[in-house]
Amino acid sequence: MKPLKVLVTGAGTGIGREIALEFARHGAKVALHYSQSGRGAKSAVRAIGKNAAAFQADFRDVTAIRQLARQAVKFLGGLDVLVNNAGITMNLAFDKVTPEQWDTLYQVNVRAQFFLTQAVLPALTKSRGAIVNITSIHAFQGFTEHAVYAGTKGAIVAYTRELAIELAPRGIRVNAIAPGAVAVENHQKVIPNFDPQAIGKLIPAGFMATPRDVANAVRFLASPAARYFLGQTLIMDGGTTAWMPFSEDYREPMRGLTFGKGYVPGI
Repeated sequence: MKPLKVLVTGAGTGIGREIALEFARHGAKVALHYSQSGRGAKSAVRAIGKNAAAFQADFRDVTAIRQLARQAVKFLGGLDVLVNNAGITMNLAFDKVTPEQWDTLYQVNVRAQFFLTQAVLPALTKSRGAIVNITSIHAFQGFTEHAVYAGTKGAIVAYTRELAIELAPRGIRVNAIAPGAVAVENHQKVIPNFDPQAIGKLIPAGFMATPRDVANAVRFLASPAARYFLGQTLIMDGGTTAWMPFSEDYREPMRGLTFGKGYVPGI
């Protein structure tokens, strides 16, 4: 059996990096995209070996996105699985958001995913492959100061559903995963004294997910075992969206927490 040929975007850190590693553990040949986190992507390539390569692309630039598609497909010798994981976030009060900030999140989270998928479509059509989009529980529940981010994630859910129907006649399966709280590097950078165990106590499952949990779900959706999943968004959140909390926290700004530094203008 030939190894799967997989492209994972946003594979320099966290969930994306672990998705790439998980496919490689099961024998896949993997192309890892990164925007800024070259160190993480390249260390993953070293860990995997000759069956992996890292490619940089600025997801605000459609020309760079199309070049990534060409490079990845050439390296892989085709494409069986596209994992659209790349995404950025920020927290900012609705009335403070600038057009440039709004554009940046939609360019990276939505437009890049759309046009990358379009660019690799011939290769996926040939392999009758699978697409897995990463969205978020922010698409289903409101959280203060995340109006722009939540909008992008909701767009991915709707786009996944439509694209699955449009591409089904070509034999391509399209689905998505909406993770809840996942312990990743960005939380450690932003949240003072980040404590996954303490946060886990606030989640019905009793713990935060790890990137490996998401990677396992992605590999399942990309596999023949999930052949009857089409246009679905699997919510894996430890029960967060099943719970009806009553809290006054939404009345207060997110003091002391700033997501978006280094990649969103003005943050």
